[in-house]
Amino acid sequence: MALSFCGSDNGSNSYSVNEGVLNNGCFVDALNLVPHVFLLFITFPILFIGWGSQSSKVQIHHNTWLHFPGHNMRWILTFSLLFVHVCEFAEGIVSNKGMQTNHLHLFIPAFMGFIAATTSVVYYHNIETSNFPKLLLVLFIYWVLAFITKSIKLWKFAEYSVGPQHLRFCITALLVLLYGLLMAVEINVIRVRKYVFFANPQKVKPPEDLQDLGVRFLQPFVNLLSKATYWWMNPLIIGAHKRPIELKKIGKLPIAMRALTNYLRLKDAYEDQRDPNRPPSIWRSMYRAFGRPILLSSTLRYLADLLSFAGPLCISGIVKYLNKTGSDTYLGVYFMSTTELLQNTSVLAVLLFLALVLQRTFLQASYYVTIETGINLRGALLAMIYNKILRLSTSNMSMGEMTLGQINNLVAIETNQLMWFLFLCPNLWSMPVQIVMGVIMLYYFMGCSALVGASVIVLLAPVQYRIATKLADTQKSTLEHSTDRLKKTTEILKGIKLLKLYAWENIFCDSVEDTRGKELTSLKTFAFYTSMSIFMNAAIPIAAVLATFVVYHFINETGPTPSEAFAALALFHILVTPLFLLSTVVRFAVKAMVSVQKLSEFLQSDEIGDDSWRNGDTSVSMEAGKKHLGVVGVNETIFFQLNVPLISFHSQLTMIVGQVGCGKSSLLLAMLGEMQTLGGSVYWSYFAEAPCPALSTALDDCDYKNRYSVAYATQKSWLLNATVEENITFGSPFNKQRYKTVIDACSLQPDIDLLPFGDQTEIGERGINLSGGQRQRICVARALYQNTNIVFLDDPFSALDIHLSDHLMQEGILKFLQDDKRTVVLVTHKLQYLIHADWIIAMKDGSVLREGTLKDIQTHDIELYDHWKTLMNRQDHGLEKVCDTEEEEEEDDDNMSTTTNRRSKIPWRVCWCYMSSGGFFMAFLMVSSKLLKHSVIVAIDYWLAIWTSSKTSQSAGAGQDVSNGSSLDDSYYLPVFITLCAAGITLCLITSLTVEFLGLSAATNLHHNLLNKIIHAPIRFFDITPLGQILNRFSADTNIIDQHIPPTLESLTRSTLLCLSAIGVISSITPAFLIALVPLAVAFYFIQKYFRVASKDLQDLDDSTQLPLLCHFSETAEGLTTIRAFRHEARFKQRMLELTDTNNTAYLFLSAANRWLEVRTDYLGAVIVLTAAGAAIWSLRYGLHSGGLVGLGLTYALTVTNYLNWVVRNLADLEVQMAAVKKVNSFLGTESENYEGSMDASQVPENWPQNGEIKIQELCVRYDPMLKPVLKHVNMFIEPGQKVGICGRTGSGKSSLSLAFFNMVDIFEGKIVIDGIDICKLPLQTLRSRLSIILQDPVLFSGSIRFNLDPERTCTDDRLWEALEIAQLKNMVKALPGGLDAVVTEGGENFSVGQRQLFCLARAFVRKSSILIMDEATASIDMATENILQKVVMTAFADRTVVTIAHRVHTILTADLVIVMKRGNILEYDKPETLLEQEDGMFASFVRADM
Repeated sequence: MALSFCGSDNGSNSYSVNEGVLNNGCFVDALNLVPHVFLLFITFPILFIGWGSQSSKVQIHHNTWLHFPGHNMRWILTFSLLFVHVCEFAEGIVSNKGMQTNHLHLFIPAFMGFIAATTSVVYYHNIETSNFPKLLLVLFIYWVLAFITKSIKLWKFAEYSVGPQHLRFCITALLVLLYGLLMAVEINVIRVRKYVFFANPQKVKPPEDLQDLGVRFLQPFVNLLSKATYWWMNPLIIGAHKRPIELKKIGKLPIAMRALTNYLRLKDAYEDQRDPNRPPSIWRSMYRAFGRPILLSSTLRYLADLLSFAGPLCISGIVKYLNKTGSDTYLGVYFMSTTELLQNTSVLAVLLFLALVLQRTFLQASYYVTIETGINLRGALLAMIYNKILRLSTSNMSMGEMTLGQINNLVAIETNQLMWFLFLCPNLWSMPVQIVMGVIMLYYFMGCSALVGASVIVLLAPVQYRIATKLADTQKSTLEHSTDRLKKTTEILKGIKLLKLYAWENIFCDSVEDTRGKELTSLKTFAFYTSMSIFMNAAIPIAAVLATFVVYHFINETGPTPSEAFAALALFHILVTPLFLLSTVVRFAVKAMVSVQKLSEFLQSDEIGDDSWRNGDTSVSMEAGKKHLGVVGVNETIFFQLNVPLISFHSQLTMIVGQVGCGKSSLLLAMLGEMQTLGGSVYWSYFAEAPCPALSTALDDCDYKNRYSVAYATQKSWLLNATVEENITFGSPFNKQRYKTVIDACSLQPDIDLLPFGDQTEIGERGINLSGGQRQRICVARALYQNTNIVFLDDPFSALDIHLSDHLMQEGILKFLQDDKRTVVLVTHKLQYLIHADWIIAMKDGSVLREGTLKDIQTHDIELYDHWKTLMNRQDHGLEKVCDTEEEEEEDDDNMSTTTNRRSKIPWRVCWCYMSSGGFFMAFLMVSSKLLKHSVIVAIDYWLAIWTSSKTSQSAGAGQDVSNGSSLDDSYYLPVFITLCAAGITLCLITSLTVEFLGLSAATNLHHNLLNKIIHAPIRFFDITPLGQILNRFSADTNIIDQHIPPTLESLTRSTLLCLSAIGVISSITPAFLIALVPLAVAFYFIQKYFRVASKDLQDLDDSTQLPLLCHFSETAEGLTTIRAFRHEARFKQRMLELTDTNNTAYLFLSAANRWLEVRTDYLGAVIVLTAAGAAIWSLRYGLHSGGLVGLGLTYALTVTNYLNWVVRNLADLEVQMAAVKKVNSFLGTESENYEGSMDASQVPENWPQNGEIKIQELCVRYDPMLKPVLKHVNMFIEPGQKVGICGRTGSGKSSLSLAFFNMVDIFEGKIVIDGIDICKLPLQTLRSRLSIILQDPVLFSGSIRFNLDPERTCTDDRLWEALEIAQLKNMVKALPGGLDAVVTEGGENFSVGQRQLFCLARAFVRKSSILIMDEATASIDMATENILQKVVMTAFADRTVVTIAHRVHTILTADLVIVMKRGNILEYDKPETLLEQEDGMFASFVRADM
């Protein structure tokens, strides 16, 4: 065939122009070539020159920074243009086939047009990035020329009466329209930017975000193509392979996405609805603030859903027209009808490909928009909640209307629920449309029988919804049990020392196992429902297909054709997804409603009163600088009649004293405006010195300190999760001199030296790595450091020993604060400091008993003064508090991830460990049933293909016996089909159950082993492992193993096997596909490899940025009074906004990375469909197989697109989740204590030790074989019934000695013999259960009082009451509701510290052992009670051996024997009287120091 532009058919004169030039069709087509050629000639040189001199571009770090007006419109139009050109080209090629010779003019212009359109957009992009609009003129000219030439063509068509029934006419009309629109876009750019034809062109600056180099999230700024494919993410994701993604790399958020911006939007919408009659609705304000993006997302979603039906239609077309040849009619020379093109299989294959690409692009865009909106909403909500927290009234918190837990839930759970609801929101209205469309199309293909299949799906949907709600309920109960278990575990870990000393660890371990048992029961239910839901999801399409085809068989004589059958199959696959998701979405909608309910309740709860009197807004009355405290009510339950003219001159020290619970702290809070005032008022006056004239100017001119803030140190120390230095400076500017003075005044230097990084050491959450005294001193230091006029100190000495409190009083309060001329109000129990007070307020039961100077009280209330005096004389003869240096080991974070191999290795070892914990039988069952299930599903579809093909081949071989032949046929095909379907459904059930129960047994075993390992670990393990890290294993990691790994594993195996079976089926039908598979597999490998690394990093970033945010919320809620007293609300708000933005950035990047992956795998899927279709069409030309099999192959190819990205996502998730198994495993390797001992428990006498005689010979003790010994060659002999006192400075080994009695430390030389038995030979359980100890820090467990005194349940009530009576607690416990069964809250928070210590004493008395060891047991009890106790111990334990480790020397002055220790050696050892006579002795100096 000759190639000629106009063709050379016989009898036609293609080149004649007799009827006029424009009436020659070939010439008109040639004319159409002109604009395209023009564009290519002009733009190529410009592009090459431009690319050569790239450096001349404006140096902004994004080459994407500026958009000309109409940017998105232009991209959309250009893409449509490209599509129409493809259609034009296809039409030309098909028409050309019908001619005798080749007519190149039918398709060459279309081809050139395609190239020109591509060039135009590349050219435009380059002009836009280099911001050189003058060059756009070229494009303008091109659009005008193309418009004119196409219009001529259209006009000629109309003249020759070629109308819309011809495809070419439609295409040309479309092109004219598109060129016209593009011309309009170009004119608009000229109109706005005035770059040509105008005198002064408009200057543009890039948006503010892009001038800030910190902004790395470019999605809003890149061009449309990059937006749709996330091309701008490439450097980040590929770079992650070389070095991990850090916070610096992901930069800041663009302004529009920051929490502050969104908070203001939401707040305005919320406050616009302030209506006195009804509360503002959060839903309405959310809609007002974030409605538009949701609408956009829904539109994109509708488009994607409609396009998804192109798949089944194209498949049915391809299968139907595979064997069709010849064409119908031609008008004139070369026109074809519109339908004819759609009957061409190759065209259909390309259309299918394009539809898939577009559908996936729209879908991902819709996802992205909702996620971005969801994140913005969450940021706004967090800011709203935070602002509310800062204004919450204290009574709300203390009366338990708002607990910390509720606030944390709002932050961690409710906001996320709403965010997730937004993510799933477009599904709510797109799904019904999808379902209705699907059913209509099924009906079109399969008639009435399709409705039966659809009704199967629809009828089972409520069942799925039921399962989903059941799942939610079970999850709730699981959560309750796991919270309970965590609470118990936390208590065990916090009191582990006590549990080991009392040999109670197994009792508590059993109680945890018990709760875990309940948790596992609900987890079993959870697993069952999860597997049911998975089963329904897999079985419904099989059931629907079965129903449809069986009914079809009975209604119609003949079976369906392959094209109908496979279109129906594909449709069923499409329909299942929305139905499955619908239950989830409805569930989330319900949850979201609950969350909104909780949020609005929270946002309307009481706020603190308007304390304008502290901001100096109201006029401050000049009452000689007095503060009048009127009647102040606390919690409306206790009434304080406080009528206190509290004269507060500058630099005056006021002390408030009184018994526990008489309202000292409440008085301070009332002055800070934290209480509900029932009457009376508080005046703050700033003019005691009044050197300045009138009030109005005074505030500006006077050099006054920051008077609106009060430095306040609470009783319960409150620390930030920050460095020591940041905790002390607390946002004030750092002043080295002042800082040093404060640290010395609080004697913090020695403690700071012990910390690993000095004052740059991070303090753990709530100061977990500091002792109580250190925490308290840091809080006091914070109050001293602030430059405020007024300082409130609430019992700053409670956790300090005598030396420290004296030093603090002298240096800090008397010297530092008084030198600064600051007003100090001090609440204290230490009466010996009253002599320093300028004014004293004695309180009792919420009212003032006495006030005045010490002299006034001495003269007016002699009784009270004498009472004080007796207490003062007994005052602390003390020693420093022991604060074991061993415990100051800093946290080694879980930095397993930082050093691990960054390459994308999947942790197979850990997976294997997980599987083996689940049991080998289960693992085997899971694998085999999975493989069987997928084989059966393929068999079903294959059988369907053979069955439908046999139909077509029979009807094709038309004969007289068609009808009876087909019935014969069906009786053979149908039963097999039904059997296969039944088998498939059964296997679905088995696989879904095995996976879940495999996960369950693994979880059971892992937790059981972990708990036993940890509880029996030596005490040293708890000293060096931070509590948080151990708790993490029991909370987060256990939760992942319980609930997240099984579904991920299931999903991963399912999607992988689906993809593999699909590729197998396609390859077996069209082996040619294998050739194309190689490059696709390579591409897929690289995509998943890069994505997994980046995703893991981003996930880590998301997790690690979420923690500080949640901590910040709970910290703020805990330290509300302090923050408000200091007036630091604004600083904390700022910090919260920063933390929220950081977390949102990480989350946005993570979701953008997921979109990046999905777009790429979806395009790969589309290419697979295209190659499968291409291969099928090509091999059919050579008649290799039947149409049914082609349909099968294409249906499978369509499923691959859905599952490819799931494979990668699940792989990445599983990798992250397996880290939990790895962490738990790392703890399973810890050594346990040696519980056995060389003697058998039965050999130990029942009543050992009956005398209580202790011999210590050459004892050497260390905490760890790696460490230096803490006791060196200690010898002593204690006779039965002796009272021994041991004293010495911090770190002298006193506490280590007490631990040695219980074999808690490594005794590597020497021995301790008690009543003739070497304790190292005894089983630990026996040894520890026969001795008693009272520890320095009181530990109570939640439960009843009875449980706390006697968890083993061995004692009678009388014995318990007796013990309580000895401990001075009987009356108090009697008064409690329930007596011995009264509730003790977590950590004994409902008792004061002193009372807790007394309970611990009672606990030791209950266990009637002949040896009692008291480790500084009376440190936190007030003087009066301590006196009574000393007497009691002497009487109750008259016949037993008591070893007291003291830090108040006066407590051991009455002992029979005193031992003074120093650096692990015994320094002095004698009766106290003898030791006191040695003037230069250590003991004598201790005693003197206290006199």
